[in-house]
Amino acid sequence: MPTPTYDVLIIGSGAAGGMAAWVLARAGANCLMLDAGPAVDYEKARVMKAVYDLPYRGFGKPGRFPHIVQASEFDANLWVDEQQNPYSYDPNDPYYWVRIRAVGGKTLRWGRQSWRLSDYEFHCKDHDGHGENWPLSYKDIAPFYDRCEPMFHVSGKKEGLPQLPDGIYTPDESRDSVCVQRFSEACRKQGITATKMRRATGTLASSANLLLPGALESGNLTLTTNAVVRNITLDPKTGLANGAWFIDRRSKREYHAKAKIVIVGASCLESCRILLNSTSRHFPKGLANSSGTLGHYLFDQFYVKGSVVASVPEAQGGKGGRNLMGGGGYVVRFRNLERGKREKNFLRGYALDFGSGFTPAARLLPYYGAKLQEKMQELAGTGFNITTMGEALPLYENHVRLNPNLKDEWGIPVLHITQKYTENEHNMAKDAMETGAQLCRDAGFEVLAQHAQMVPPGESIHELGTVRMGADPKKSVLNGWNQSHDVKNLFVVDGSCFPSGGVQNPTLTILALSMRASEYILDQRKKGEL
Repeated sequence: MPTPTYDVLIIGSGAAGGMAAWVLARAGANCLMLDAGPAVDYEKARVMKAVYDLPYRGFGKPGRFPHIVQASEFDANLWVDEQQNPYSYDPNDPYYWVRIRAVGGKTLRWGRQSWRLSDYEFHCKDHDGHGENWPLSYKDIAPFYDRCEPMFHVSGKKEGLPQLPDGIYTPDESRDSVCVQRFSEACRKQGITATKMRRATGTLASSANLLLPGALESGNLTLTTNAVVRNITLDPKTGLANGAWFIDRRSKREYHAKAKIVIVGASCLESCRILLNSTSRHFPKGLANSSGTLGHYLFDQFYVKGSVVASVPEAQGGKGGRNLMGGGGYVVRFRNLERGKREKNFLRGYALDFGSGFTPAARLLPYYGAKLQEKMQELAGTGFNITTMGEALPLYENHVRLNPNLKDEWGIPVLHITQKYTENEHNMAKDAMETGAQLCRDAGFEVLAQHAQMVPPGESIHELGTVRMGADPKKSVLNGWNQSHDVKNLFVVDGSCFPSGGVQNPTLTILALSMRASEYILDQRKKGEL
């Protein structure tokens, strides 16, 4: 029986791949989706167990997840086993690559924060002279944001700010606690906006339950699980992509999938890895890499967890009352908003995520023994915490390449990752710490601890770049439609396409870009161009 040729091959089932399938299959395109992991059986795999019933008492088998701080033995079936899926980096500059291989991808565990980018990001070079502009503007993607937000039931509060555009929200009219009101007022007096979180609502706002069901119900999507893609193939006569080789995760048998159009949405670094492994006579340094930029300009948002930890004095000793503590919010970027002007000793800016009502950690207090226990009891439920999320600059030096001496469980060369934060990011983290601490003091809180130590690159799970889009084919891999400059029937629709990223969580933008690219594909097919 001959192997079928699909209209579209989609690699990956997360936000990017799921949206592509939702658009294309429902429009009549015959699609094949390959995902490296299994489908999650929620009835069978989701059970309650006591810690003492787990072999490693909840901590997990040593060595499986050395770089995934989010993982535990309770959800070990979700995260990528790093013994099977290794990667490398300079020991002096670690990178924490956080991966999920299962149908739905990282949308199975994302924080659901849903912020729009603005022209501060899309026209970043025009604003401060650094990097490259996106080959599109906010007005080009806004209609797709408008459609994605209702699909994911995003809640929020409109603020009318150019650096954080408003969207189509379920209004968040929840009452703020007194401590949140006091902090927000302290921000307002400094000309800073503190607002509600903008997040997708529902227990599981995932590709697995919001996108893939509609695509499968169309009858035009074939979903193949446990399919580890090795490389994309080209037709030697036309130079166009014609499919991909993949390996069955369990049997390790090798198969070739055929398609007229190939869409890659395997997540940022995995998509880049597939392209780097897709070498040929035409592209000896990786597929669609005539520019030489494939693998370069890796960046993310840097995180400083617990940048400031404070206590609300009125709540100490259990005196807070029901309305004083609890809840949180988001401080919108406020630095370097005036075009061409740098306020501080860094480019771009940061946002602050804050929450309240917890008990500060014992390690933050200068006591021990009975005095420590007494102080912990006094501070119980009084904590106010700030996390800094800052924009990292895309730099050519931050890159990934194949490590020819290291392969995964299926014999595929893995990535060597190089990313360092620069003085720009460190200066930004220090300013965020100092500003956050002062805002807490202005609100009448007692600052217990503050620091500016960023977590290792990658830990935020917001890795971006390496297959970036741009107007100039000599400086980028993709055009403004997520389409390869070199191979017109190849599209990359995940976070790897970002030329810059701002401080906003990227998932909503990935969804919007994938929707936009998929509708462009439909239009081009109708015109006979694809």
